[in-house]
Amino acid sequence: MTIEVYWGSGSPYAWRVLLTLEAKKIPYVSHLIEFSKKEHKTPDFLALNPRGKVPTIKDGDYALGESLAIMAYLDRKYPEVPLFGQSAEETGRVWKAISEQVSYLEPAGFRVIVPFFVGTVEDNAEDIRDAAAEVREELALMERLIGEQRWFALGKLTAADLAVYPFIETLLRVAGKEDAKPFDLGLLPFASRYPAMEAWRQRIRALPGYDKTYPPHWR
Repeated sequence: MTIEVYWGSGSPYAWRVLLTLEAKKIPYVSHLIEFSKKEHKTPDFLALNPRGKVPTIKDGDYALGESLAIMAYLDRKYPEVPLFGQSAEETGRVWKAISEQVSYLEPAGFRVIVPFFVGTVEDNAEDIRDAAAEVREELALMERLIGEQRWFALGKLTAADLAVYPFIETLLRVAGKEDAKPFDLGLLPFASRYPAMEAWRQRIRALPGYDKTYPPHWR
């Protein structure tokens, strides 16, 4: 039975699931949820995910939310092209890379991202600059790592790359906004500041099926 995936345009968490489905060549039915129409709060959707969150998948009678849980489920059910490692050691390195993103990059990154999306930039100016400095520290670590092995966790594409990539793109989208320019977030021009990371971005973009996953309202 074909997997159904419910997602929202611009959600980095939904994007990582779409990238996983494409990387593993898993057939799926796409359901783009429109938040402006409250489609994530309908009774039918809440029956699948009581939190009303995307991404959510439905595989037959089985429904699952939370992006990393979905990625792990897909990798276990469809083991071809393993994304979470083939050995205990590889699996440990993949989850370590994902955990570091969740623990360090995301918290600082969201302190940069959210004010620009909700219109609270002036109230959070100092914290945005502090958080941007933390983001740059994390990116510097990633730059060294990817410069050595081309990918984020291992010397090949893994779930860690697909998990972090959409978040990086969201950060860069915010950094390119007009009202972000006075803050000098230190992220742009990305290719000259983080050349190894930029090469990694281009490798992700070259993956088969990538264009199908790109947020439609970003085009």
